Amino acid sequence: MPEGSGSGTRGSWFPRWFWPSFAAPATIWLILLFVVPFYVILSIAFGRLDPIFLTPVPVYNPVRWAFGPFRDVLSQIVAGGSVYRAAFVHTALFVGTATALCLAIGYPVAYFIARHAGRFRTPFLVAFVAPFWISYMMRILAWINLLQPNGYVNRVLQGLGLVHDPILWLNGKPITVILGLTYGYVPYMILPLFGSLDRIDVSTLEASRDLGAGQLSTFLRVTLPLSRQAILAGVVIVALPMFGDYFTTTLLAGTRGTAMIGNLIVGSMQSSLVQTGASLVLILLALLIVPMLLYLRSTSRAAAGGFGA
Repeated sequence: MPEGSGSGTRGSWFPRWFWPSFAAPATIWLILLFVVPFYVILSIAFGRLDPIFLTPVPVYNPVRWAFGPFRDVLSQIVAGGSVYRAAFVHTALFVGTATALCLAIGYPVAYFIARHAGRFRTPFLVAFVAPFWISYMMRILAWINLLQPNGYVNRVLQGLGLVHDPILWLNGKPITVILGLTYGYVPYMILPLFGSLDRIDVSTLEASRDLGAGQLSTFLRVTLPLSRQAILAGVVIVALPMFGDYFTTTLLAGTRGTAMIGNLIVGSMQSSLVQTGASLVLILLALLIVPMLLYLRSTSRAAAGGFGA
């Protein structure tokens, strides 16, 4: 078959540029809407401030970049007692706990739908995808109504005799932020887990049981290892957007004691500290690129050694 020929086209030939041209629109789109804005953020973070109005002045020439303001923000994150360090600690704790809850909730649900839902599989999947049809803001606003002192959550707790006085869920409680993040992102965990568990061949599980393994042993030695890549994918899909989330904290807590990195970035952009906000964006990106590289490395190794390797 001639070089560059398309498979299944009975000898038809295409020039070398034909198939790469399909990626050209997406490549141009990414360059215009990601690479260029990112370079602007770099130019602001390493730029200078107007001496009169104290507004950021982007410096697009890398030779003239000044790294002093960026180092100042970085030193405040390292220094104890600063609002920046507190926000990074809050973010790590909230995201880690919420991601663990998403996995603890999502894996059993995905396993049930993949293995035991039967003819109700489609309604279950529709039920978990349905929240995506509603604005995230509207869903969090519904949580505010539920968690108010006279909301249904406190009514139920008081009706069951679990509490005597209404719990002030919206007064800057970390548990409220964690539950809000879990609620908002758990569908992103369920869907990749379901896709992986549904692809596991039933004959593989039957072979494990034929060899004398019980249900628990089969799950731990067969099902869980085969779904390891899906677990990693779900964790990455859920955790990465949580790090930049500011909406959940703003609506459900809105206090300094629960502020996350996203809240500091938005607050900086809405004030005169735009350069600080740009520096925080770069620091957050530097932190998140490490797990992304680990995920890509794990995915490439799994693809080379077989799924679940």
